[in-house]
Amino acid sequence: MEYGHGGDIYTYRDMLDFSVNVNPLGPSRKVIEAAKKGVERAAQYPDSRCRELRAALSEKKGIPKDRFLVGNGAADLFFSLVLAEKPKKAVIPVPTFSEYEQALKTVDCRIEEYALHREEQFILTEDFLECLTPEADIAFLCSPSNPAGQVIERELLCRIADRCEKARIRLVVDECFIDFLPEPSEFTMERMTEQYSCLFVVQAFTKTHAIPGLRLGYGMTSDQEILERMQQVRQPWSVSTPAQAAGLAALQDSDRVQKARKLVCSERRRMEKELRDAGVDVIPSKANFILMYSPYDLFSLLKDRGILIRDCSNYSGLGKGWYRTAVRRREENDRLLEAIRQICG
Repeated sequence: MEYGHGGDIYTYRDMLDFSVNVNPLGPSRKVIEAAKKGVERAAQYPDSRCRELRAALSEKKGIPKDRFLVGNGAADLFFSLVLAEKPKKAVIPVPTFSEYEQALKTVDCRIEEYALHREEQFILTEDFLECLTPEADIAFLCSPSNPAGQVIERELLCRIADRCEKARIRLVVDECFIDFLPEPSEFTMERMTEQYSCLFVVQAFTKTHAIPGLRLGYGMTSDQEILERMQQVRQPWSVSTPAQAAGLAALQDSDRVQKARKLVCSERRRMEKELRDAGVDVIPSKANFILMYSPYDLFSLLKDRGILIRDCSNYSGLGKGWYRTAVRRREENDRLLEAIRQICG
């Protein structure tokens, strides 16, 4: 099976990896130590309901703990939700994260793609509302979007949720990169789960706390029926004890998230300017990564220089010449920028 994501350091060894977009500061010592202590309990089965972690999430976010479902990363939740719903028709803006389509194909769901446009910087507009007809069963949105890093204004999201609620469409909002925004509370829909039973919001520790190897995400919804059906279709011990322990520690590590947020914001602006100065076409981002276009084969030419970026040619709605790079620490970003100047100069 062809690997279609970033972070393939097992094929491309000894690379400076800009292809995966996680917290540039890496996991904190608290999170790592908590995961190690979790390993010491490897002889015991993990809590299949993740009760302690759900209680901690509830306290952190002010949302009842019975609205949370913890998964083996966000992708686990997408697949479980689709298996529980078995939708016949889905609506997805493109370009976007490929796991939505992959999950939907497991139940032979027909997918209607809504094209986002380069001229509008791949920002979702109110025209999307026209796609939300009663024939649709489920819609996937991503804010900030992957790979363009664009946010959907809450006013528009609420209008979309209104339409989905009336048409009985499941609305999935992927917010895995929301903690990299300067003010995440202004954009998240997590509190709106009380108002809209159709709404299923997904967030993850993976990106914010740089633990993709541990696999930890969570969904939020007020629809208790769908949560129970998701539990029925998934294997019972999908979240390991080390992952649950790491999540508990991460929730107490807000200072590191704030520090990463400031770093990403300042470095992203600098990188976007220098990439443009080098002749690269850049889509202004709100997240910890940048979507860019170049006639040069940046993936291969950077790989030759020991740097790995994400080739986005397999994204529906993009194609050859599109690439995504993460925002990392300043000295690492300098190495990438210098290599691109050499290629485009």
